[in-house]
Amino acid sequence: MLNAQARLKASSTSRDGKYRSEIVAFGRMLHQRGYVTATDGSLSVRLDERRILATPTGMSKGWLRPADMVIVDPAGRQIAGRRHVSSEISMHLLIYKLRPDVRGIVHAHPSMATGFAAAGIALNEPLVCEVVIGLGSIPLARYGTPGTSELCESLESLIPQYDAILLSNHGVVTYADTLHHAYMKMETVEHFARIALVTHCLGRQQPLGQQELEKLLVARSKYEGHHSGAALPLAAISRFPAGNHLGKAKGPARASKARGENGELGLKERAGGG
Repeated sequence: MLNAQARLKASSTSRDGKYRSEIVAFGRMLHQRGYVTATDGSLSVRLDERRILATPTGMSKGWLRPADMVIVDPAGRQIAGRRHVSSEISMHLLIYKLRPDVRGIVHAHPSMATGFAAAGIALNEPLVCEVVIGLGSIPLARYGTPGTSELCESLESLIPQYDAILLSNHGVVTYADTLHHAYMKMETVEHFARIALVTHCLGRQQPLGQQELEKLLVARSKYEGHHSGAALPLAAISRFPAGNHLGKAKGPARASKARGENGELGLKERAGGG
């Protein structure tokens, strides 16, 4: 019996060590890519139903060590670690509570995507097929003060449906079945923000049409790289009835301002004309 308990403890310690190293590695990648600066951002992993491993407050994500991590319970009480847990842990805990399938979370401030969040523009136009398959659309949560219940309240209705959310005037949060997949979703969001910005600079967009979107939704179920327990809905599929090669591309003259549910703002705004 004692041997069995010792083996179980050793296995748990080894697994914890692996996740600590993963957080260090992905924190460094966030920092190297400029997705976080100074002490910005936070990462976490759900170890089991009683423990969440998370980054500490006040440390650069590019300089973390495995021993710097802290462990909290689902209520946010710190149960291990010599440093203090991130002030944004409540956002992580809410995601784990609402999404039993999620095991890893990444919160960062990548410049392009955060620029859209600061401009009040959701990344919800179906412009790139890979984004439609992997994320559906990327909604914009209304502003909530970081580290307070306001932020959690703004996210609560979005978390069950999406795997990536823009935080107004703040940043981005992504989550998945592993920390690795959560990090890759963060890369996808920032890459798509760059593409969306180019379409704005060019003054026109060619969103995928309803027929094309329906085919992509069917393909999603067969896509090996798709990992999500959420529905990942698209932004009002009926808004794009004609395929992008059949209808006119949207330009500044045709753009209009539209606010959806949960305070989401579409990419149709910001252009002139009515």
